[in-house]
Parts: sequence; structure tokens; C-alpha cells
Amino acid sequence: MFQYWNPYFLVVLFAVLGIILPVASIWILGPLLRPNHPTEAKEATYESGLEPFGDAHVRYNARYYLFALMFVVFDVETLFLYPWAVAFKKLGMFALTEMLIFILLLVIGLAYAWRKKVLEWT
Repeated sequence: MFQYWNPYFLVVLFAVLGIILPVASIWILGPLLRPNHPTEAKEATYESGLEPFGDAHVRYNARYYLFALMFVVFDVETLFLYPWAVAFKKLGMFALTEMLIFILLLVIGLAYAWRKKVLEWT
């Protein structure tokens, strides 16, 4: 029976089912199965137990974003040092050279950020 079908039929069938099943479960089954008892308290914006005030769209200085981004970059890059240190004896001189180049690039990036005054808080 399956030998006469187009070989792409199953691919199309799975693609269609992959789209229809999640959409149906979210839009059709979801509202039928979930509880729906809205109250004024449930629909209010929660802000640490206080009544919300002001506008939700506040402009932040871009330096805070750059400072956080620099922290994430250096924090994640520093995590690469741990597996290298654990396997240091097995890796040999080549890995030591590679890690020194890696650390040198991190120091160059830190010096560049320091020179551009990205790390100054105010």
C-alpha cells in the first residue's frame, strides 16, 4: 500500500500535523480545559505588592546595558577556564598556549572597554 505513495507525502503529513496539533491544543483545547475565573485583583498589575505608578516604559542609560553586557561576556568566557583547568594535565602544552591566547584576547577586550569608559558606572 505504501509503495505507490509519493516519498514526500509523509514529510508533508508530519509537517501539517506538527502545525495543526499545537495550534489546536492552544486555541481549542486550552480554553476548554483551563479554569477561567477573572477578578479585578487577578487582572491588576503586580509590582512587589504595591500599587503600580508611573509609566511602564522608562528610558535607561545605555551604559547600564553595556556594563551588564560586559559582565555577561567576561563571566561566560571565564567559565571556559574551569574545564581547561580540570583537564590541564591531559591537554599538554598546546592547550596551555591556546588558553594563554584566549586570556590575552580577554585582557585586550577588557582594556578596550576600560579605554572606552564602558566600565564607569556614572
